[in-house]
Amino acid sequence: MIIGTTVTLAFRAIMRHKLRSFLTTLGIIIGVAAVVTMVTLGNGATASVKESISSLGANILQLRPGQGFGRGGGGPRPPDFDPDDVTAIAQQITGVRAVAAQAQSSGTAIYEGNNWSTTVNGTTASYFEAQQWALQSGRLFMPEEEEAGKSVCIIGSTLKNNLFKQEDPLGKQFRIKGVSCQVIGILATRGQGGFGNDQDDVVVMPIKFVQRRFTGNRDVSMIMIAVDDAYETSAVQSSLEGMMRERRNIKPGDPDNFNVFDTKQISDTLTGTTTMLTQIVTAVAGISLLVGGIGIMNIMLVSVTERTREIGIRLAIGAVASEVLLQFLVEAIVLSCLGGLMGLFLALIATAIAAPLMGVPFLFDVRINVIAFAFSAAIGVVFGYFPAKRAAALNPIDALRHE
Repeated sequence: MIIGTTVTLAFRAIMRHKLRSFLTTLGIIIGVAAVVTMVTLGNGATASVKESISSLGANILQLRPGQGFGRGGGGPRPPDFDPDDVTAIAQQITGVRAVAAQAQSSGTAIYEGNNWSTTVNGTTASYFEAQQWALQSGRLFMPEEEEAGKSVCIIGSTLKNNLFKQEDPLGKQFRIKGVSCQVIGILATRGQGGFGNDQDDVVVMPIKFVQRRFTGNRDVSMIMIAVDDAYETSAVQSSLEGMMRERRNIKPGDPDNFNVFDTKQISDTLTGTTTMLTQIVTAVAGISLLVGGIGIMNIMLVSVTERTREIGIRLAIGAVASEVLLQFLVEAIVLSCLGGLMGLFLALIATAIAAPLMGVPFLFDVRINVIAFAFSAAIGVVFGYFPAKRAAALNPIDALRHE
């Protein structure tokens, strides 16, 4: 009963000074809103990074010439791979689920007056198994089509929408770099890749056809290796690096002229970086919660001074010190809780607007919202206790004489 009466008195005191109460809670509002917004957007960014990297395929190793994504520094251009390297990896490396050679080019696709610049990826049917990339419609390459290097292709949804518009492209012919190609399949939509590239803007052809008509050689520009889930990716990568050093005649102590890109490692690195940045920004935003608590304490001290005669009257007619302490403590808690609720509402609006603008998913986290609200209530307890204790310690006679 006394708690209900005290809460009612607290609301009345707050409503008597609406502007002052709002300004008192402003620090809490900003602090809670900032913390929840930063954590929510950070979680969205982390999820976006994981999704982008996972779209490259699970447990995938990408073998490329050079020491990075480029071809190296000012030295000679590292040699590409050859089909025998692909065969050796498939036959000699334990734990490999699928191996797909790739030879890439680019060009402008043309169909009945429509044209679209796109990427040409020459590979084998193992590519779709390694990437676990399903077809929306149509079929994959036949073994005889791969062996003969037939002019057939599977296209991504971006190319389909821009080149064929509303038409069904299956079975139709289009030209790219002066070469005619028949569409036999359409890839399921994947969206943006790990580095912002549109994975759906692609034409996939048998590698022998691309080598013969586009690149003019039998070189393999990249090899994709899918690791079996039962094996450690790091162990497979170590075996792969040892084999490639031997096959490329790299002497002991000399640097590799190839690199192995592990999608899981880059995912873990980017996720860890995003999480750390989110924690740092959240910690900075959390400082405003402490500032808000100091603001509540200052205003409550002013309120105790202003209401000294009221406190004296309550004490004189029989109120005990604990009741006065509870009254002012509840006022501080109510102020901070109201600030917390308003901060959560503001954070909800801010994240709902900012998430689409940043291109990250809006992930509502109940836990961080509950923690932020509980922390705002704790701020009221911690910073409201001293003013409440001061009010409860007033001498009734001195309080009644106060002007």
